Amino acid sequence: MRIVSINIARVAPLFVNHSGNRQSVMTAIRKQPIETSVAVKRLGLAGDEQADLSVHGGLDKAVYAYPQEHYLYWLAQRLKALKQDLPLLPGAMGENLTTQGLLETALWVGDRMQIGDCLLEVTEPRAPCFKFAALMGFPHALKHMLQTGFTGVYLKVIETGQIEAGQSISLLPGPREVSIAQINDQRLRGRQRDLF
Repeated sequence: MRIVSINIARVAPLFVNHSGNRQSVMTAIRKQPIETSVAVKRLGLAGDEQADLSVHGGLDKAVYAYPQEHYLYWLAQRLKALKQDLPLLPGAMGENLTTQGLLETALWVGDRMQIGDCLLEVTEPRAPCFKFAALMGFPHALKHMLQTGFTGVYLKVIETGQIEAGQSISLLPGPREVSIAQINDQRLRGRQRDLF
């Protein structure tokens, strides 16, 4: 298990079609990889921002991690929807940490990730919003994320420190009472028809 990429962004406008109207919304979803080490503080990575603190950021959602393993799925879905083979670079899901070897199906609320001197704790899966669909370029991206369970996870910073791409991640099991997969299943149940 390791960090493939560390990604940050500043708040900037994004044009979206929301309820049939094209409008500009502020977001920091367009994360870009950085090549240097970065400080992990209580409220997230140094240099990173969140536009809507009611749904992103704060102590329990300070860092967002997403598995690199899901990128092939999203490339295929974008090709189907847009008829274009567009690349997806690390950070394309809006994540701060692109990881390898840490899938949602193996994570539980309270599990901890030791990365060097930094300690992060799994708090919940992501609930995607319309900004994610706008970034991906097709409206069904939200349903795809929910139905596949390819949500990634939010992390709370337990111990601050410095991290960098390539570092290994040690998973320290928590109480194992509620899994990320269980929360994803609960969010999905009865809310929408299957796409597949």
